[in-house]
Amino acid sequence: MFRPKIPTNPVPTGRVMRPVVAEPTTVATSAQAPAPVPAAPAPSRPTVQLTPGTALALVGGGTAVVLVVGAVLVSMLLAVAITGASVAVCALVIRSLLTAEVKRR
Repeated sequence: MFRPKIPTNPVPTGRVMRPVVAEPTTVATSAQAPAPVPAAPAPSRPTVQLTPGTALALVGGGTAVVLVVGAVLVSMLLAVAITGASVAVCALVIRSLLTAEVKRR
């Protein structure tokens, strides 16, 4: 009952193509090698320049990101807590309805 049924296909359907054989090619070599291009000298200036204004902007941006992520996580936690409390209240109401039904009989 739980064994998979694998279809059998004795004859392939559609067109059957033969595998393509790749022919080796020859590479023509030139007598002269191209001259190497001289590399440009690296700039001697520093890559990151932090001024007090940019440092303050980075700290402010990081603080904003932390606050936003924290607010999102707290709201998700609050949503889970509210859902759990409402499910618990529903369970108590259903239990009290069932026990009241049993006491009437």
